[in-house]
Amino acid sequence: MERVAELLADMSLDEKLAQLVGVWLNVNRDEGVVAPLQDSMQGEDVAFEAFARHGVGHITRHYGTRPVDPEEASTVLAARQRWLREHTRLGIPAIAHEECLTGLAAWRATTYPVPPAWGASFDPALVERMGERIGASMRALGVHQGLAPVLDVIRDQRWGRVEECVSEDPYEVATIGAAYIRGLQSTGVIATLKHFVGYSNSRAGRNLAPVHAGPREVADTLLFPFEVAIKDAGAGSVMNSYAEIDGIPIAADPYYLTTILRDQWGFDGTVVADYFAVAFLHTLHAVAEGAEEAAVQALTAGIDVELPTGVAYLEPLKQAIAAKKIDEGLVDRALRRVLTQKERLGLLDDGYEPEPAGPVDLDDPGSRDLARRLAEESVVLLTNDGVLPLGDAAGRTVAVIGPNADSVAALFGCYSFVNHVLPHFPGVEPGIAAPTLLDALREELPGADLRVERGTGVDDGDRSGIAAAARLAAGADLAILVLGDRSGLFGRGTSGEGCDAESLDLPGAQQELADAVIATGTPTVAVLMTGRSYAVPGLLKDAAAVVQAYFPGEEGAGAIARVLSGAVNPSGRLPMSMPRSAAGQPYSYLHPKLGGAGSVSAVDPAPALSFGHGLSYTSFAYEGLTVGATATTEGPIRCSVVVRNTGERAGAEVVQLYVSDRIASVTRPVAQLAGYARVELAPGESARVAFDVPARLLSFTGRDGRRVVEPGAFGLSVRRSVADVVDERTVELTGPTYEITGSERLLTTVSVEPGKDIA
Repeated sequence: MERVAELLADMSLDEKLAQLVGVWLNVNRDEGVVAPLQDSMQGEDVAFEAFARHGVGHITRHYGTRPVDPEEASTVLAARQRWLREHTRLGIPAIAHEECLTGLAAWRATTYPVPPAWGASFDPALVERMGERIGASMRALGVHQGLAPVLDVIRDQRWGRVEECVSEDPYEVATIGAAYIRGLQSTGVIATLKHFVGYSNSRAGRNLAPVHAGPREVADTLLFPFEVAIKDAGAGSVMNSYAEIDGIPIAADPYYLTTILRDQWGFDGTVVADYFAVAFLHTLHAVAEGAEEAAVQALTAGIDVELPTGVAYLEPLKQAIAAKKIDEGLVDRALRRVLTQKERLGLLDDGYEPEPAGPVDLDDPGSRDLARRLAEESVVLLTNDGVLPLGDAAGRTVAVIGPNADSVAALFGCYSFVNHVLPHFPGVEPGIAAPTLLDALREELPGADLRVERGTGVDDGDRSGIAAAARLAAGADLAILVLGDRSGLFGRGTSGEGCDAESLDLPGAQQELADAVIATGTPTVAVLMTGRSYAVPGLLKDAAAVVQAYFPGEEGAGAIARVLSGAVNPSGRLPMSMPRSAAGQPYSYLHPKLGGAGSVSAVDPAPALSFGHGLSYTSFAYEGLTVGATATTEGPIRCSVVVRNTGERAGAEVVQLYVSDRIASVTRPVAQLAGYARVELAPGESARVAFDVPARLLSFTGRDGRRVVEPGAFGLSVRRSVADVVDERTVELTGPTYEITGSERLLTTVSVEPGKDIA
């Protein structure tokens, strides 16, 4: 900290402000928009040396703005860091940041499954390993900060950014998100929490729309993953949400950015602006008269760094200081945080010497193997009448039909480099090997006679090929129908940022294609490759089997093919409910009693398939749910259950523990996830799973605004999904109402003892 204090005391105002902004090079308005309103907010490209003459805080997306050779680009980045060391008065290097939600968003880098697939795996340990792999690739290239993970809790599946979110359950978002953070930061790369807070709760599922959520909903549901990420995982940076909650933009709200984040949670990292969010206080929210006032509001609220570049924190903020509209001490507050972060990264060390990466393989076999395993664990078998597994399908004619059967783009989300950047550079190859599902089926089913018809596009409404697809299916022994999304940005896809849905029916003419194929009577396996869950009740009822794969990444096609053949036993579970129709949105299984179906409304919001649902090629039985003899309002509740593989093949069961507050002073969810364990068992093998549930998970915001645990009866249940109760006990919490202090343990402790039967 001595070095930070010395620098701060020696800096001019221009040098201070330079550390509070990023510089975004090699991006212009003609090559496609990759950030909201980039075409109107991003100025003309400037020379690095001119922009950074006083220094610079961040270098924005050096690798992720256009396809660049990683080794050549690392040489350029190292040269820019050396220039900052040698040609600015104070010689302070920049923090280089990149997008990294599904892997480093750069050309030739491994692309992993999207976050809903992480949620479907229910495997934090594997997600942590993925985060570590991603961080290692970034660190090798001289990148210091990653703009991930997304900790928004899914509230409305019409929202296009559902594909960036882990789950509709805040506990699962917290545990999976914390695992990613620990993995990424173990390599020395700073994780950035997105989007703090409320972004996913936008009205009607529209991107960047107002959020109307009461303080209890924000506190009890939306904030929890961020609290865990900061207190348990030690996240180093937070990015504000574009949202305005009840009329106040988060970017200008000191309650969230300072009172909650720093005063209550003790966060000591940096708050970075989502791209152009400071200027949006003027242009979109209309709470600031111009860039100068926007800078004052954002800096006062607690945004330390303006990204992607300096629209408001350079000359406008300088003018505000000169006019005494803001105290320079607030600049110093933000600057101290930025410099402290740079010091922790080693950027202020006298011996810091930026070096090019040299030969680097961003898609090495180890990373691909990890991508494969995560994809395999994330595939969810929704329904199956016995048609699956297919075996080798030798001698059978298989019709492979649908717009996503032979599509590379269908494997990836909107923050993959393939779908985020490459559409603006036609003719550039993906740079990674990514077989389509058709390719993978040909490899997995070599003895089958595979015949192919596209049928229709994802969303073009073209019906001209449906009849040919139906004829092909009619003459086949089996049809594999591959449907779903095309991810993109700002209306250029059916899923992704700015690609919100008016309906949750399958896009385009895909449902008509499915109806025509199924009507032939040929057994049909439907594969959904999507970024959200669609309302497909007819498909669930009439297809012989339905498989859900949230954009599964570069190894995803092989993972799906192996699940279909039976080489992989499916173990994924739904991280979000599967709706019956859009009429039930916004929906969460975390609804109070009044949120369910009733005689006073003709709309039944109940999903077609519930959170946590997923089938296997084996079977599991539960025995001996036991609960500790005593439980108080200060916690914990201890319980255990034995799970046994009663089938004939190895498989993984996701043991899910839920709590239900029977009577409380405010309405509570009918059930709430309080712990889970992914347990892999051989045939006949069993394991005892023990849960230690802390008081914090039983708490809620009471009528007076205090977070409390009240005495009374709680249901404790083990379930296969939230709708499938295996066993339940009632626990009586004794003692006085307990007020949460903020120092309590946040997460359930889980232990798995293989081979343990009922004691």
